[in-house]
Amino acid sequence: MGDHGCSGNNLPPGFIFSPTDEELILHFLHRKASLLPCYPDIIPDLGIYPQDPWQLEGKALWSENQWYYFSQVMMENQATENGFWKPSDIEEPIFSTSTGKKVGSKKHLVYCIGTEDAETNWMMQEYHLCSSKSSGTSYKRKQKIDCNKWILCRVYQREGSCPTSLNHGDDDGTELSCLDEMFLSMDDLDDISFPN
Repeated sequence: MGDHGCSGNNLPPGFIFSPTDEELILHFLHRKASLLPCYPDIIPDLGIYPQDPWQLEGKALWSENQWYYFSQVMMENQATENGFWKPSDIEEPIFSTSTGKKVGSKKHLVYCIGTEDAETNWMMQEYHLCSSKSSGTSYKRKQKIDCNKWILCRVYQREGSCPTSLNHGDDDGTELSCLDEMFLSMDDLDDISFPN
């Protein structure tokens, strides 16, 4: 529905998308898995194929330097066109603040370039639903929920510079992104002329 990318996200001016883990599970992922409408319908479905992090602009919902999208669960292969998402050993349970019961989990992944384990500063959090039996959630009407089909992904860049950051010697304590460091390393920027 509409443009889910950087320029428009179906929210009124001045509003940001900053949900808690519980809100992502209960208000977005649960409704997606239950085939129920979600209002506002702002998180897009990017299918079953994993995405390179820099390809999310204009496709996924962007807010506060984070991208959000739904994906179908991939069993083993997390390979993208230019690398792969490597799972870490971190899996956090997510509990309902009102009932105290487990409603889902959050898994952490790091993006690696190429086929080696060359980790980048791109991170992903995958949100998974608990099965309805283990969550203890009751519903007024019985719904068929496929808890294992859908995940909600949150992608962001870790604070700090790239693992292979450039050292310019004039460190003022400010950390630069990979792109900033690349542009600063270009010596011929002064030779570029811009049209009037």
